[in-house]
Amino acid sequence: MSRLARAATGAAAVALTASLPHWLPRLVIDLRVRLFAQVNGEEGIPAPGREVPVEEFKRVYGHPAANGRSRGAALSDLFWYWLSPGPEVHQEHLEPGPRYDEVARTTRQILAGLSRERWSELVGRCTRRVLDELDQDTGGYGTREHRVRLRDLMMPVWAEVYYEVVFREPCPRHVRDLIVGNADDVVSALKCTSLRHMDRRNRLTAYLRERLASDPPPVPLPSLLSRREQAYYLQGTFFNTAVVQTSEAMAHLLLALATHQSVQDRLLSGEEDADYLDHVINETLQHFPLFGVAHRITTGEIPLADRPPIPTGSVLLFNYPEYQQSGATGPQRFDPGRWLSADTRPSAFIPFGVTANRPCPARGFAVLTMRVAAEEILRRFRLESTAEHTRSLPSRGPCLLIPHTDRSAPAGRRPAGRAARLTGMRLGDRWAAIPRSLTQLVLGGYMVWDARRQGLCRNYFATASGDTTEPALAVSLRRTRDESH
Repeated sequence: MSRLARAATGAAAVALTASLPHWLPRLVIDLRVRLFAQVNGEEGIPAPGREVPVEEFKRVYGHPAANGRSRGAALSDLFWYWLSPGPEVHQEHLEPGPRYDEVARTTRQILAGLSRERWSELVGRCTRRVLDELDQDTGGYGTREHRVRLRDLMMPVWAEVYYEVVFREPCPRHVRDLIVGNADDVVSALKCTSLRHMDRRNRLTAYLRERLASDPPPVPLPSLLSRREQAYYLQGTFFNTAVVQTSEAMAHLLLALATHQSVQDRLLSGEEDADYLDHVINETLQHFPLFGVAHRITTGEIPLADRPPIPTGSVLLFNYPEYQQSGATGPQRFDPGRWLSADTRPSAFIPFGVTANRPCPARGFAVLTMRVAAEEILRRFRLESTAEHTRSLPSRGPCLLIPHTDRSAPAGRRPAGRAARLTGMRLGDRWAAIPRSLTQLVLGGYMVWDARRQGLCRNYFATASGDTTEPALAVSLRRTRDESH
């Protein structure tokens, strides 16, 4: 090979290597999407899509026949695998029937036990405590810059909040650690950045069973659940889903502020209307909905305008990001100002689901609690980040927290050290996406295989006596076993 050819080959190799962060992670994501699409086979009906256009999305989602949740969908084995232990009593995966009705009613009663003022006080107090710990751990005491992962920063806050919501008393530190360990393990498996670690999850289950036996919460737990199932219910609904979803929502909100400095400046100036932060929250939920695809199984035909009806037993795949983008003008632009007028607000906006079909139980106070937590953080810090902001956020949101007491640079200018750290953050984030995306591909493929092998949902319903809504035989056998322990 001539010297010129070797030089050309070397230059091509360098160029290929330099371009990896720009195309390899996206390629791997596409491969993962195809892999997971294969799980459900040809039975899945995307919405919006050819059979369910955008204009029919909410009507189909809210139709009474779109009420099956787990039984009959190949995807359920995978979600049950991710959400173990106790996915059979997770509120989002219970089939319609008496058990679901009682579980949903109990969740509403627990959440409604706090007034809006009490929610604000609780969230503010827990946020301040976690921020105080951050300063104490680093010896900064309000004067030191912190590099954090935003999801990791927020998980202890919501672990404390939801423990106190359930038990009406402050959360002990060791229990907070159990809750955070459980929630982090679940969300890491869901994002395929790590395998499941059932020992971490089972430690929380064991604590909850012991706590319920000796000192149950003030609100009575569902009577149709066994003692073990009641622990699973609390673990799945409050100490998994509630902690994970709220931490993710806050990570998206804070990272949006960190990457849109003009929006953050308007908040920090104090000149904006009190509702401006709510507009920022809505804009964040518009761009980064917490749900990707929600699946429902039809228990009857659903008629469509100018199309054949959706048959019974179909698996509907409701795509939140695609639907919400369809109703926004300039959907790629981050613009909280669009929420100031009814004429410019997105027409397709369902951050907490559809009221007629299992909406998020926290929809009545989610924006309030996010606002309180964000205000506590902004009161102490300016946020800056150069990390890529995606809906799945596998990076957990790298960010700098800069105390307002830092006056080391004139307004609008960064100190050289901070600029270097932000440059390093940007490069590190881009290059870390390569091994992370490959890890997600490998681990995702393994967990799909392992979930299908275990068949948690499939085998659970295979023990049923034939009742399509309530697996009575399985419930009876399991309750007998649980009560004997």
